[in-house]
Parts: sequence; C-alpha cells; structure tokens
Amino acid sequence: MWFTRVSLRNPVFATMLMLALVVLGIFSYQRLQVDQFPNIDFPVVVVITEYPGASPEIVESEVTKKVEEGVNSIAGINALTSRSYEGQSVVIIEFQLYVDGRKAADDVREKVSAVRPLFRDEVKEPRVLRFDPASRPVWSVAVLPDGGKASQPTAVELTNWADQVLKKRLENVRGVGSVTLVGGTKREINIYLNPQAMEAFGVSAQQVVEAVRSENQALPVGAVRSLEQERVVQIDARMERPEDFGRIILARKGGAPIRIDQVARVSDGAQEIDSLALYNGQRTLLLSVQKAQDENTIQVVDGLRKALADIQPQLPPGVKLEPIGDASRPIRVAVDNVRKTLLEGALLTVLIVFLFLNSWRSTVITGLTLPIALIGTFWFMAMFGFTINMVTLMALSLCVGLLIDDAIVVRENIVRHVQMGKAPYPAALDGTQEIGLAVLATTLSIVAVFLPIGFMEGIIGKFFHEFGITIVAAVLISMFVSFTLDPMLSSVWHDPSIHTHGQHEVRKAGLYDKTIGRVTGWFDRATDRLGEGYQSILRWSLAHRLATIFAAVGIFALSVTMVPLLGTEFVPKADYSETAVNFYTPVGSSLEVTEAKARQVEGILREMPEVRYTLGTINTGDAQGKIYASIYVRLVDRKERSRSVDQMSTVLRDRLRSVPGITVTHVGLRDSVGGNKQIEFSLQGPDLQELERLTQRVMEAIRPIPGLVDLDSSQKPNKPTVSVVLRRDAASDLGLGVAPIAAALRTLVAGTTVGNWRAPDDQTYDVNVRLAPEVRNSPADLARLPFVSTAMGANADGSSRVVRLQQVAEVRETTGPNQINRRALAREVGINANVANRSAGEVSADIRTALAAIAFPPGYGWQFSGSTKNMQESFGYAVSALALAIIFIYMILASQFKSFLQPLALMTALPLTLIGVVLALMLFGSTLSMFSIIGVVMLMGLVTKNAILLVDFAIRAREPVVAPDGSTTPGLPRAEALLLAARVRLRPILMTTLAMIFGMVPLAFALSEGSEQRAPMGQAVIGGVITSSLLTLVVVPVVYCYMDDLATWARRIWRGEKKPPQRIDPDATKPAPRIESLS
Repeated sequence: MWFTRVSLRNPVFATMLMLALVVLGIFSYQRLQVDQFPNIDFPVVVVITEYPGASPEIVESEVTKKVEEGVNSIAGINALTSRSYEGQSVVIIEFQLYVDGRKAADDVREKVSAVRPLFRDEVKEPRVLRFDPASRPVWSVAVLPDGGKASQPTAVELTNWADQVLKKRLENVRGVGSVTLVGGTKREINIYLNPQAMEAFGVSAQQVVEAVRSENQALPVGAVRSLEQERVVQIDARMERPEDFGRIILARKGGAPIRIDQVARVSDGAQEIDSLALYNGQRTLLLSVQKAQDENTIQVVDGLRKALADIQPQLPPGVKLEPIGDASRPIRVAVDNVRKTLLEGALLTVLIVFLFLNSWRSTVITGLTLPIALIGTFWFMAMFGFTINMVTLMALSLCVGLLIDDAIVVRENIVRHVQMGKAPYPAALDGTQEIGLAVLATTLSIVAVFLPIGFMEGIIGKFFHEFGITIVAAVLISMFVSFTLDPMLSSVWHDPSIHTHGQHEVRKAGLYDKTIGRVTGWFDRATDRLGEGYQSILRWSLAHRLATIFAAVGIFALSVTMVPLLGTEFVPKADYSETAVNFYTPVGSSLEVTEAKARQVEGILREMPEVRYTLGTINTGDAQGKIYASIYVRLVDRKERSRSVDQMSTVLRDRLRSVPGITVTHVGLRDSVGGNKQIEFSLQGPDLQELERLTQRVMEAIRPIPGLVDLDSSQKPNKPTVSVVLRRDAASDLGLGVAPIAAALRTLVAGTTVGNWRAPDDQTYDVNVRLAPEVRNSPADLARLPFVSTAMGANADGSSRVVRLQQVAEVRETTGPNQINRRALAREVGINANVANRSAGEVSADIRTALAAIAFPPGYGWQFSGSTKNMQESFGYAVSALALAIIFIYMILASQFKSFLQPLALMTALPLTLIGVVLALMLFGSTLSMFSIIGVVMLMGLVTKNAILLVDFAIRAREPVVAPDGSTTPGLPRAEALLLAARVRLRPILMTTLAMIFGMVPLAFALSEGSEQRAPMGQAVIGGVITSSLLTLVVVPVVYCYMDDLATWARRIWRGEKKPPQRIDPDATKPAPRIESLS
C-alpha cells in the first residue's frame, strides 16, 4: 500500500490530509439543506379545467375526453387517468421516471393549447401543473375570534382582513408557492333577481347582465394635447355605492324607465359559502400554505413563523391567530432522531472497541476513523447535490459499525505485530500490508452491495439513490483513513504498555485497574474462553464435515419455510403524533349537514385524552365535495401517551359507528409514500353501469377478508339532479333556442360575475347576478322562470313578451353520477382500503384470490395501483440489486483469492443470514418491507467480511514462508491453518461484528418518535449479522475444505496426474500449535 508508506514517512502530510477532509466536511455540512426525504422529481403532470355548473357526464364528454385525446400522443407516458367531477375535470399524466418533469409539463401545455379551441366558451382556461410530492400544505394558521375581547369583527370583516393583509404577508415569504383561504366569507355585491318582477316588466336576465357590465366601467377615450402638456381623458362611470347598481336603467315601458331595483334586490353582503374549516368544532378561517416546488420545507416554515410574529402587533381587536398543521415538525423530529441514533450508535461502537483493545490509545486511534469518515462524507453529499434527510442520515447511522471495521482490523493486526517484538514503525507497515488486501476486498464487497442499491429502478430506486451513494462514499473514506492515519498514529503514538494481545503489562493496581480494568479484564477472559470453545467446535466440524453441511442446509431450509410467516408491506408507517379521519355524508347532502356531522365526529375525537386539537375541513384539500369531510388530529407527543396511533384507530372505528348518516373512509396514519390508503386497485371497462354492478360484487366478496378496514370506492350513489328537456318545436315558435336558454339559466341558477365594485378602502369586490336564494329552492321554481321571446313581438307598452320555462321545456327530477373516473381512455371505478392487525401484503393476496374467483365479462378487468403496485415493483428491483451485488461480490473475491472456486466457499455465508433476519423481524413484530429488504441486501456485504478475514489468513498460513537468510519454511497443513486462523482472527471478527450490532441497536429498537419506519432495517441487519457470524465461523471453513479438494482434483485432471494414495490428515483432530506470526 503505497499511501501507507507515504503516511508513515510523512506524518504531517497525513495529518493535514485528514484535517482537509474534516474542514471540507464541516463547510459542506453548513450548506446542506434539511428535508424529510430526498428531493425526487416525479414526472407527473396534472391538467385541471373548470366548467362551472356542468354535470360529471358533460365534463367528461366536453372536456376530459378532449384533453386525454390531446395528450395521449406524447411519448413516455406510463399511465393516463382522469376524474370528472361536477364543474371540474382533472387529468393526471404519469410519465416514465426517466422523463424530465419540466419537459413533460411543456409537452402537455402544448397539447392542451391545441385542444383549447374545441372547448365551449363557458369552460375556463385549463391549468397545467407539475405534480409535487410535497404539494400538500406545509403550514396552516387559523384566524379565530378572541373570546376575551368585547368587540369582535364579523365574519366578512375577518375574511377581508385575512385576505387583504395576512394572506399577502404570508405570500411574500420566500419559498411560498400559494396561500389558500378556507372557510372564509368574502364580501360581494349581489344583485338578486325577482322572477315575478322580471316577468311583469318583460326583462330578461341577459339584459341585467349586459346593463351592469356596460354601465359600471372606467374607460379611457384618448388624450388632450397642448403645447405645454398632455392630459388623459377617461370616462369614470363606476358605481360609488352598492345601492347605485339599483339605479341602472334596463329598458323603458310606456316611456317610463325600468331600473334594476324594480326587478332585483341589491345586497352588500357575502359570497355563498362552499367550504368550511372547523377548529375544535368551532368555525374558523383557515389559511393553508403550500411551498413552491424544490423549496426547503423547514426554511419556508421558519419564514412563515417569523412573518406571523411580525404581524401580531397589527391584529385587529378581537382576533387571534393559531398556527396549526406544521409539516416541518415530522421532518425536524425524524432528522433529530436519526442524528441522536447516529450519536448513540457511535458511542456504543467506540465502547465495544475499548472493551476489546483494553487501551485508551488504541481506542482513540481506531475511533478517530469514525468522525473523520462521517464528516468527510458531508463533502461528497454536497458535491452530489444531496440533502440532509432521513435517508442520508439513516445511511450514516447504518454504516457506523462499517466505518470503524477497517480501522479495527488494521489496528488489531498492528498490535499483534508489536506483541511479536517489532518496533512501532515496521509493525505499522507490516501489519497494514499483511491485512491490506483482505481489508480492500471487504470494503469493495460493501461497495459492490450498495452501488446497485443506489442505482435501482423505479420509485424506490429514486428514494434510495442517496442512501447507496452516501454509504459508498463513507466506507471508501473510512478505508482510506484506516490505511493512512491509523498506521501513522500507531507508529508515532504507540502504546508502550502493550504486552500481550489486548492486555497490558502487570503493574501496581491503580484506580483504573480496580474499576474499568476489572471490566475489561473480565471481558478479555470471556473472549479467551469463547475462543477456546470456538476452537473445539471448529475442530469437531472439520472432522464431521458432512454433518456440518447438512445442519447448515437444514437451517437455511427452515428459514425459507418461515419467510411466508412474515407479513409484507411497501413502507412502514411512522407515528409522528398525527392522525386523520375522513368520512362522507349521503350524496346530495348540504354543506350544513356535513358540518353538523363533522362537529359530532370532532366531539368524539376530543373525548380521547391523547388528542391535543382537531381541524376539520369540508369541500377542500382531501375532501373535495360538500359531502366530504377530512379531520386532522394532532395528538400529544409519543412519550406522553401509552397508545400508538394504530391502537387508537381501532378504538375510533368502533366509536364512529355510533354516528348515523356518515360513511367513514379512513382512520389513522396515511401511507408514508404518497399519502394514500394502503390498498388501492381499480376495475376497468367501457360501460359505467356494468362497472357499478361489478364493483358491488367485488366489494361484497372482499369485505369479509380479515384485517380489511375503511373499505371504500369511487362509485357513490347517483346524485339528485334536475334535467331540463327542451321542446324544440315550441321553443322555436317562440324564438328561443338551446344556447340562449342555457345562458340565461346559468345566470339565474349558478350566477354570473359581471364586474367588480371599488370600495372606499380601495379594495375591489365582485358583483354577481343570480336568482334570490328563496326562489331557487325546487324544480318548480325553475319551471316558472321567465324568458324574453324574440318572435312574439313587443307588448302595447313597448315591453318585451315573456314566456315561462315550462312553456318550452320539461323540468324533470333525475339522478346522475357523482364523479366519473377513467384510466387508459376507458372508464374505471377505484376501490381502496386500509389494513388492521394484518400486513398489507397478506390482505392484498386475499383480495387477488377473491378477484380471481369472479368472472369478469370480456373487455373488463382489474389492476392494483398505489402502494400495492409499488411494493411489487420495488421488491423486484431489490431482488435485481441483490443478484447484482452477489455477482459483484463473487468477482471481487475471485480476484482477491485468484480462484474461481474459493469465493463459493466464502459466499456460503450469504444464505445463512436469512434465519437471523426472519427471527429478528418476527421477534420485533415487523414486516418484510423495503427497509428490511434493503437491510438484507446490506447483509450480503457485511457477512462476507468475516469470511474474508478468516479464509485469507488460512490461505496465507498455508503458503511457504521465506526467511531473511533465504531459507524456506513450509506452510501449515490445511486444517491446522484453519484452526490457527480461527484463533487469530476471532478477536477482530468479534470486534467488527459487535461494533456493527451495537451501532444498530438504537435504530432497531425504535425508541424515538417516528422511528417505526426505519427500525426494520436495523432489526434485519442485527439478526442477520448474529446468525451469519455464528454459522460462518463454522460452515465456511468446512466448505473451504470441499472447494480446496475440488480445486486439487480439477488441477490433477487438467494436468493428467494419477490419484495419489489416500492419507488421513491427523491435523484435523489435534490442537493447533501457538504460531504467532506468518511474517
């Protein structure tokens, strides 16, 4: 190792090199952003188009299908889905992961612009948005009346202040994308039409709309110029007061003017409420903040908090602000917990090193590798554009044991050479060179495992990219430090008291020897006894090789049969002291009905002692539609409650069954990736009625499945609608057509915004024309609506002739779909559910069995999506990464040992990890998820380290030793070499194994809030390391003997040699001599 020689010859250079790594790492750390997960670009584009007043069927035919046909020709589309709601179309285009998100959005905008001329005039401009996994609100603030103040603002005044002052202040915070006002009562000038007066005066709704638009204007007409100046001329005909709108003249009847206030009532009031927010059951005004794409959540929330503090002195009397729904809290908790886990693991690892080496100098020399490698890794993270997130910090916490492994092995071997009587300098050089290739092979094995993880395909590949690269960078730095700093410090800062391996010279007992020395002494004696026991076991195994092999195969077979006992899921859910309840009321229910049920549900929630506060929203966010309500529940911190969120969810489901008139669709934690439910699949087919029939059959078939809860589908009972069927002949005779009737009805029922009014405070408010609320309650009210006939001439007094709607059309009460879903240009019905007391994989398997038993008509089918689909794909990608890692490990071992067969002996350690993984996950009650599978892949590199150290020493012991005088000493027989390797290498093997285990302990036991998600990875690694280490030390030497015999036989056949007479090797049964050096 040339860099080892350079470091030994120039200690100052080696020190400066390490300091450079530390300085670069510290400066890089200060510039790294903090987030919960890696910043992943998901190429998903959403097209949202508003069509006010249109039914889902009309939205589908007039908007959704046209958008789908337009964008379907774009290359790289993975999935095309859509949702047609009342008045709104949502088309979701999911591209292959290799497609650039920005380019995809540009392509979609181009296609949507091409189909925009095909829309009706009433359809609003489509909005093309890039999907952001972090598009959910990152922070919310409730504007509440202060009950302790005598004067309190009205709802309209509160909304105006929040909209004009607070919202604008929050929008100016750096990184804020948008601020949405929920539950507000905005001021509006309403012109409520009276149909009886309109009929009496012969006035149409269109006349009122055109009159307000033309009379309430400020128009520039040019400029007056002179030699001295130029003055702009404009007509300012804007209304000064709301009541001025009533004085606008519409027409004349018998020479007398007909004003708006004769056919309508002008009201300076508020917009009709279409969404609500409830804070602890009390109506509130909620401002939800979404961050801009690629912005840092913590920085945005910190800016919002500062803005809120700055605006506190400007609050109107009787108003208070309550910040809620902080999305940065789980991020801070997760990152802080992983940092704590990292520190705890590092301390435990250093403690294990001290117990084995029994020297504070050796512990410092070895332990320095840990901070240098960790800090230096931040430099590489900055160069790769990574962030400090749960994934990268978890990578660092997982590799704490790995980072010190190389230093342990190098330092232990240097100490062994010092004990043989060598001076510190040659001991450092010889010890490092002797073990160098083995350490290089073990490190490259780790790299070979984590590089495929860093470049897996699919969503999970994007998610774990930073994980794999971070570990690779860390272990390469640790290897470099182990080959440079450790030998240098061992040569210049040696421990003069080293007498025997891991012990000190006998001296007068001091305080250290009476306290810590007793512990380390006991540990040394226990290690020696363990080594003696291992020698006996290995000697027996070498003498009974076949029995050992059969035992190993039996253990592996047992572990394979136990794998199905483990449940499977995509990603475990994390408990961050938050939960949610979603429900809906019967189709057609009013906003007030849903509000009453939400108050009832919130009351039940607040009866639980773990609940800190509740926030309910209706017709916004996750609850789109007046019948849908979503309640966010903030719990007390995990350490302050005895029940987990899952345990509370079971109780909540039982209590919510007592609330009549609601259907609960979700209780508990959201899925960690995507925020959806744990089970999602859909039925596809051309006919909506047949799909509805199939949906009922499927839901009846799967409802009894154990563990299936919160079952719901996108198919809802048809919504009550009013259908106006035009009698074309009668309408034509009276001079009326479809377009004018539809335009008038839209104004009368939905309302038309005809401009705005500028108030004295210089704020503008919408002016809306529509029927008064009391005359649009029933279909009969619609039948009596008046329309001006253009074919019947005028009345004697000059007024227009009027006909009622019932004269030209039939008003029917019917039903229609609540929403229409489509996938791949065909209609679909989505079905979703959660699981309780079983894993998502087990429940999904039962659902597949139930679906396979149902006979679907031709043209109809089903497919899974969401977490279930991601789980299947990701497991496949992980298996591919595992296979690639095994191939790379074989290549590295073959290169190290210069043999095609010997690597197979070392790789027998790989399957022996499975029994430990299964037992550990079963013991902790965990599932086989992406985190535990990544732990299994990680084990492939870890378990080969012990085998490499053991077999490498045995091979060296069998080689002839050339003395300085040129004489040659023959190597040891095979069995004797293996026994010697077992005795010499047991100590570093135990040190590295225990360092890895104790480094993982804080992660595996999930003692901190939200750690349930990442704990299975640590559990899998600990279980696999324990069993593989125990079995590797016995099985690998036996398989090595078989491979050696096979290689010998192959060489003899290749050379055409005859079989030598069989000789029994007596060395397999006699104790090994105490040979201390191979040098």
